[in-house]
Amino acid sequence: MDRVSAFDEPLKKLLGGATAKVMAEHLDLHTVGDLLHHYPRRYEERGRLTALTDLPLDEHVTVVAQVADARVLTFNGGRGKRLEVTLTDGHGRLQLVFFGHGVHKPHKDLLPGRRAMFAGKVSVFNRKMQLAHPTYQLLDAADDDEAGASEAVDAFAGKLLPIYPACKQLDSWRIAKAVDAVLPSAREAVDPLPEALREGRGFTSLPEALLKIHRPQTKADVAAARDRLKWDEAFVLQVALARRRFADTQLPAVARRPAPGGLLDAFDAKLPFTLTDGQLKVSKEIFDDLATEHPMHRLLQGEVGSGKTLVALRAMLAVVDAGGQAAMLAPTEVLAQQHHRSVTEMMGELAEGGMLGGSDQGTKVVVLTGSMGTAARRQALLDLVTGEAGIVIGTHALIEDKVKFHDLGLVVVDEQHRFGVEQRDALRSKGKQPPHLLVMTATPIPRTVAMTVFGDLETSVLDQLPAGRSPIASHVVPAKDKPHFLTRAWERVREEVENGHQAYVVCPRIGDDEDDAGKKKGKKKTAEEEATADKRPPLAVLEIADQLSKGPLSGLRVEVLHGRMQPDAKDDVMRRFAAGEADVLVATTVIEVGVNVPNATAMVIMDADRFGVSQLHQLRGRVGRGSAPGLCLLVTEAHEASPARARLSAVAATLDGFELSRIDLEQRREGDVLGQAQSGVRSSLRVLSVIDDEEVIAAARQEAVTVVAADPELEHLPELRTALDALLDKEREEYLEKG
Repeated sequence: MDRVSAFDEPLKKLLGGATAKVMAEHLDLHTVGDLLHHYPRRYEERGRLTALTDLPLDEHVTVVAQVADARVLTFNGGRGKRLEVTLTDGHGRLQLVFFGHGVHKPHKDLLPGRRAMFAGKVSVFNRKMQLAHPTYQLLDAADDDEAGASEAVDAFAGKLLPIYPACKQLDSWRIAKAVDAVLPSAREAVDPLPEALREGRGFTSLPEALLKIHRPQTKADVAAARDRLKWDEAFVLQVALARRRFADTQLPAVARRPAPGGLLDAFDAKLPFTLTDGQLKVSKEIFDDLATEHPMHRLLQGEVGSGKTLVALRAMLAVVDAGGQAAMLAPTEVLAQQHHRSVTEMMGELAEGGMLGGSDQGTKVVVLTGSMGTAARRQALLDLVTGEAGIVIGTHALIEDKVKFHDLGLVVVDEQHRFGVEQRDALRSKGKQPPHLLVMTATPIPRTVAMTVFGDLETSVLDQLPAGRSPIASHVVPAKDKPHFLTRAWERVREEVENGHQAYVVCPRIGDDEDDAGKKKGKKKTAEEEATADKRPPLAVLEIADQLSKGPLSGLRVEVLHGRMQPDAKDDVMRRFAAGEADVLVATTVIEVGVNVPNATAMVIMDADRFGVSQLHQLRGRVGRGSAPGLCLLVTEAHEASPARARLSAVAATLDGFELSRIDLEQRREGDVLGQAQSGVRSSLRVLSVIDDEEVIAAARQEAVTVVAADPELEHLPELRTALDALLDKEREEYLEKG
């Protein structure tokens, strides 16, 4: 077998079709290499019991524990049987439940005092944590069966027991067996680290690291393996990013320097406030980049409401001053219209270049979205191709072939993670030479994530709020435990409206024709389904709006806004709300980004536990944008001890987005941060933690820059190239580009 092909071998050759199919469908593992890189999540020591006290709800877990007691109960007048088993680990207790015909074997196996490994999904029933129908493997033989002591004892005695990230269809111990089958191939592993680097840092070889992470003899084995594998992940990713940055510096671009006494100076002179120190510092970084002859690639991250749009607008004006055009790409039509309104308001007569009453120094600012009328669209396209319009704000309609620019000099992308690689590139290809690129995000990103997710961009941070911003008070409203708190929440909304202000109510779902889980007709649930029934469907905009209008907010002007409305209708609702013609806006997260109504002071987020930390922070940033203090109420039915409640309490406790993004990272499962969270693609990071490994990432970045500067094509490092190709298959390539 040659050195590469051992890892590329499809799993079905070694494991059989059924197991390989489950691995492919549920764990995204297809080859021997994939499985060898599917590392244990943790290790159990024989004789040490797992803490049952901190099991995550709704997660698939593997626990090692002892049976405390087991009893069979009957229900339905003796027709149904249920086996309840209580486990203990000396600290906490956990209930197992088996139903119907499934009770016989566990009733025989799970006698008090027996120890076993159990795998299943953690749910809550009658306020107790439980596993319904878990799979299990006994770890010690029955006392009367010493001779036929189970294989499990031999396999696990005295060893560290690897616990793999598993799924309902495949338990951790079955994955361990599959790993045993492919482990000999680990010796074929191609080592991506340059030898000098590996020896200089005292790392173990890659084959040895793989053997040690899957089958460690000691904790020191695990530590050595993790250190080595962490470095591989950080280093290969940073080399990919360093090569991208290096390639960008080789591209030509037109330097854009603002003309003295031009549009930018005229705009600054009419600003009714002074820029914050942060805005001045970040603007300087951007202007320095724009003045160079290769394209700027800069990430501007700023707190909700830190004035990013103003900084981006000044960069756009600088480019227009220098004879170029600037395009701002927004993720939704609502947001494109909103940006267009706020930019033209800030610019005043400077946005009316060539129009009656416009300024001589001005330029035209046009908006371009998919739902525009033909005449307006034709005019906008004409203004772009002639160069009449210096600034265009639009959705991905800007990317279509028909859109031609006179001289595109700068692309500003709002909320980067909503745009794919193809879109960013398509817009960049519209310049005669690659335009400068400024990416804005209102989701504060910890430094380590910025170095990995946005590693091909230089980063600027705005962390100062402009003067005049009001504080936002946030509170958790436990609707189930304390219904009177919810009643009081609606009273508070009424009080805000009576004081001349407005409010948002946010729900996770739209409602109406969506398929509601749990409303499947004609099928009676079994006792087992009842016990493990999923939570009710998330609350919906249309239902809540209706309930509020008829109930606690009757008499107020309640409007709805959601993503399935026609673009004109959405814009109409937003305009009316901004003009104060509606009191309460019941919406989905379409209002999450960029919506700016200074008179809105209160926000009630229903089912708040269904949103992520950074999303809640984004949503909350929609209130307190004027001079009156903001109020954000997080309504939840999650019980007090749950991780969901802890998350909401963390959001309520701080307005610091960077602190929250750190909490968010700590609470997510590994791989999530760079996978689903950022790009919808499985993360390539398995042991590297963007939370804890800042030093590793920073050091790897430095080494990567050195390696790429010396050998951009990696001609002398074929193994590193191989690892890079594996990382940058189609998915990863997109994931890197999307950020």
